[in-house]
Amino acid sequence: MTTLKVTASEEMAGLRLDKALSLIPEIETRSRASHLIDNSHVLVNGKTEKASLKIKAGDLIEIQMPEPTPSELQPYDLKLDVLFEDQDVIVINKPAGLVVHPAAGHAHDTLVNALISHTDDLSMKFGEERPGIVHRLDKETSGIIVVAKNDKAHESLTAQFKERSTHRIYYAVCIGTARTMTGTIRSYLARHPVDRKRYASVRNDEGQIWTDPDDPPMIGKWASTHYEVLSRKSNLSYLKLKLETGRTHQIRVHLSENNLPIAGDNLYGADKKIKSVEQRVIQEDLRALPRFLLHAAELGFTHPRTDERMFFKKDWPEDILSLIKKWGL
Repeated sequence: MTTLKVTASEEMAGLRLDKALSLIPEIETRSRASHLIDNSHVLVNGKTEKASLKIKAGDLIEIQMPEPTPSELQPYDLKLDVLFEDQDVIVINKPAGLVVHPAAGHAHDTLVNALISHTDDLSMKFGEERPGIVHRLDKETSGIIVVAKNDKAHESLTAQFKERSTHRIYYAVCIGTARTMTGTIRSYLARHPVDRKRYASVRNDEGQIWTDPDDPPMIGKWASTHYEVLSRKSNLSYLKLKLETGRTHQIRVHLSENNLPIAGDNLYGADKKIKSVEQRVIQEDLRALPRFLLHAAELGFTHPRTDERMFFKKDWPEDILSLIKKWGL
């Protein structure tokens, strides 16, 4: 490690330690400053301090800067459908079947590996193994995803997703008939108590789904999904979904728990409902699906450098679009 010594300026006076560190060009972001503080790499006047410490002009700040380590991620030669790219962000139309970042069983054939092959400019943070990734799409979900190309962009986009200021629209084909044409599904999501591959809404002692946003349970994260039924036919429903939050498997869980599993999503019970579809030819199509029918069609966010509001829209892949039209949806 190299040690960086800084005398706190008047500009830093009165700021929290993490905020003051973000003004130093070698650190640049508050998240990176927090990482250094949490790992005891920062001394103020010779002592370790909390991120909340208020800095005084003239304080001696010593920062042990970790040496950059080579990434073990390997490039993956895959042609990406790039919707937009500049020095700060890259917006990709992700195909179904592509995992976003390395995980068990997918060490080298992911979107992250393809991005490393595509560009040298990604937000790496400190040994980050998910460079640039600020949100995810499930492997079988197609559609739009934004990736950060530097740490400032990463921090800005992460904050926007956390503050729910992004615009996200999904489309899904579900097996079943929605009870109402519009609505909102709300619950706390956590790992399924039995099947660790799945998520589920947290329930109270009476077995009812916990839906009070002001009374959280001991486990689970608040999730809210707005839906609109665009068409219904042959016991299939074509839905437009607007995300208020973005939890893991959120749409899949919320729809399946409302007796509307996404077509092809056998993890959440779609295969058990195929026989309820009225036309045999559609049943056969559903059994042959190579993926589940969920698509991230719209994404909006504020550009981290220019503050311009960006908006992207992409329809279903052609093979799925032809099926949806064939089914009369």
